[in-house]
Amino acid sequence: MLAENKQPGDFIGTLAELQSSTGFARATVSEAVRLLRERGVMEIRPGRDGGLFVAETSPVIKLRHTLLTVRHSATSVADAIVVRESLEDILIVDAAAHRRESDIADLRALMAHLRTTKSSPEKFMTTNWKLHARIAEITPNALAKALYLGILDFIKSETSEFAPDETEWSENFENRIAVHDQLVEAIASGSSEAAREAVAVHNSTT
Repeated sequence: MLAENKQPGDFIGTLAELQSSTGFARATVSEAVRLLRERGVMEIRPGRDGGLFVAETSPVIKLRHTLLTVRHSATSVADAIVVRESLEDILIVDAAAHRRESDIADLRALMAHLRTTKSSPEKFMTTNWKLHARIAEITPNALAKALYLGILDFIKSETSEFAPDETEWSENFENRIAVHDQLVEAIASGSSEAAREAVAVHNSTT
């Protein structure tokens, strides 16, 4: 998924501009772009007027997406998760700085639903992804949002089956809820310090 108001063929920026706008290392931005190209979300055009553009959706790309969701490299998914986590700091700190009352209400409603999913790990993951996508929607940084949502879509498509160990899942469900509660309440507080602390806890435990 790309940033709002972006259409196929629209210019996104250059690697240097992405690096400058997001504040991430060149290696992190390059890896994110690679994953988005694999997903068919973004394309690179060489030359004087080249750069990164929103990819045209074609039947070939749609077929490739379908094939990728059958089973792709586990290493690629692990790479995507690493890049996603590196983006979460800026997105959640931005969310704390720019959240509105409607945003807080939406996030708390998603948390309320998340608490009802103990009996279904699949529903937990689906709601968890919705929660993180909703957090990403708050940031005014369109490029960071585009990268994050694209990577989230990639991870979702590659992990359609979620079957954790039943004992581990039952024992750690409440901890997962607490970690995400901390994220939402840190955003609601408007504190960048609380947001960074919540991101650190989230990335170390989920």
